[in-house]
Amino acid sequence: MKTTKTKASVINAIFLSAVIFGTVSCGNHEDKTEDHSMHAESKTEEVAKEQNDAKFDDNKDEKNAKFLVKATEINLEEISLGKLAEEKSTNADVKELAKMMVTAHKKGLEEVKALAAKKNISVPTEDTQDVLDAHKKLSEKTEQKDFNKAYVDKMVDGHKNAVELFEKESTESSDADIRALATSMLPELRKHLDHSIAVQKKLENK
Repeated sequence: MKTTKTKASVINAIFLSAVIFGTVSCGNHEDKTEDHSMHAESKTEEVAKEQNDAKFDDNKDEKNAKFLVKATEINLEEISLGKLAEEKSTNADVKELAKMMVTAHKKGLEEVKALAAKKNISVPTEDTQDVLDAHKKLSEKTEQKDFNKAYVDKMVDGHKNAVELFEKESTESSDADIRALATSMLPELRKHLDHSIAVQKKLENK
């Protein structure tokens, strides 16, 4: 009888240990999964914003940082979509527009990054989630007509918004260097808008 009780106690102890170990293991696995998920969701835009929030207490500085983050994203999007249009479109006007966008916005991106570095402002270093979403949405257009229209419409709307943003920043920014950057980029952005509208009208007449 004593031996039977001893065996039962040993079995219970083993079972209890297994339950405890399994619970701890599951808990660790869940923590790792959660940590990985959080890391996967982190985007360079969010990291840049968090770093800027930590650096700057002044509202004016935060606004300047916010503008350079947005200017970086604009350039990244035009480069990403332009490369896609160069690759997928068979329309000569669209391909020419796309090539112009890629070349000009690569230059613009370098200028924005240089100023951000000078001001110790963090900006995205790779495509943001909005850029990735825009690229995915455009890439899903399988018909040439639909793709060309979607790309050119995006260029028109995007540059209207960009011109408005840069016009505002060219006069309202508290930082002289940022005002100068916005002012210097406006002529190119307006040219892009005019070119995009011209291509848009050509596509409508076909």
